[in-house]
Amino acid sequence: MSKTDVLIVGGGIVGLATGYQLIARFPDLQVTLLEKEPELVAHQTGHNSGVLHSGIYYKPGSLRAENCRTGKQAMEEFCQAEGVSYEICGKVIVAVCPEEVPRLEQIYERGQQNEVRCEMIGPEQLAELEPHTAGIKAIHVPEAGICNFREVGHKLAECLRAQGTTIQTSARVLQIRKQSSEVVVESEAGVFHARYLVNCAGLHSDRVARLTGYEAESKIVPFRGEYYDLKPQAEKLCRNLIYPVPDPKFPFLGVHFTRMIEGGVECGPNAVLAFSREGYRKRDVNLYDLTEALTYSGFLRLASRNWRAGCGELWRSFSKRAFVQALQRLVPDIRSEDLVASRAGVRAQAVSRDGHLVDDFKIRTDDCIVNVDNAPSPAATSSLNIGKLVVETLAQQM
Repeated sequence: MSKTDVLIVGGGIVGLATGYQLIARFPDLQVTLLEKEPELVAHQTGHNSGVLHSGIYYKPGSLRAENCRTGKQAMEEFCQAEGVSYEICGKVIVAVCPEEVPRLEQIYERGQQNEVRCEMIGPEQLAELEPHTAGIKAIHVPEAGICNFREVGHKLAECLRAQGTTIQTSARVLQIRKQSSEVVVESEAGVFHARYLVNCAGLHSDRVARLTGYEAESKIVPFRGEYYDLKPQAEKLCRNLIYPVPDPKFPFLGVHFTRMIEGGVECGPNAVLAFSREGYRKRDVNLYDLTEALTYSGFLRLASRNWRAGCGELWRSFSKRAFVQALQRLVPDIRSEDLVASRAGVRAQAVSRDGHLVDDFKIRTDDCIVNVDNAPSPAATSSLNIGKLVVETLAQQM
């Protein structure tokens, strides 16, 4: 049996950033972090595309918009101080036909409201920034960047351990119960007693919340995003970050080009239902996860509204030719032989019972327990500020 002041469940970037901010504000607290995998940042953080988002897409006044702006600045300062690789390289959001221009202008207006430094540009300026990109109009966002979030996570863990935080891996949580003035957590690594519990379990956040006795208003549905890499001889087709104008009828950004901080250019992702919450390959199937998703009324309603777009995403998952055609809308010169299959990531997306994606960060407090119910992109960019927000929420209970 171990005793601690605050127990954090989840060793991804949000859990680690929460511990980092907690120690910064309350250095005398004893903090313990549990991660079910043998290593940290094994899932969403470790499969992240590495983009430092500017906050241009998000609804003004939302937690995503506010925390992305301040979180990005905090992340840059952390990387600078700790020697973590990052670069402010800029991005373009490209309209390739007249029908996309009104949506592009709406994104630009959001950027202005969110105080994002951005500029509407024509084809001549676009050609100077990305010579191989087809577009009739674009938004240039010079403050967007790239980063290695896995490296950030490990550096956060180093900082935590240096301050005396206990980080326990291979510690899947099995049971949680409130007992008198504490929370008792049974895990595969033993029993832990804590005054406060913070749930940052990402792909399993709704399940950990249920263990605390709370049934969330939404459920995590896993979406797999698959990528290709450009072969070295084709990397000249993309200088930095090239994004399409997102389709408002479909809740994802669409396939895009991302220059990686460690080198190379990544293309993707698509977005298909993962048959396992940790299903990084098409053949990864967890019958419990799949049954839970396919019998959830929220997912069925979401699928019924977006079935056409969903079929297109599924087709791109199995057809490289279809994937290439989607990329060619942005970069016509790209060819199938320029691409090699790469990694995939799984996004933990909360879906409400009425079939809508929960499109903002959601943090909920229940007495001595704080649950991070939803932390979609740009959670990695925003993680240090999400951590600060969690700590502020927790401080109100102390």
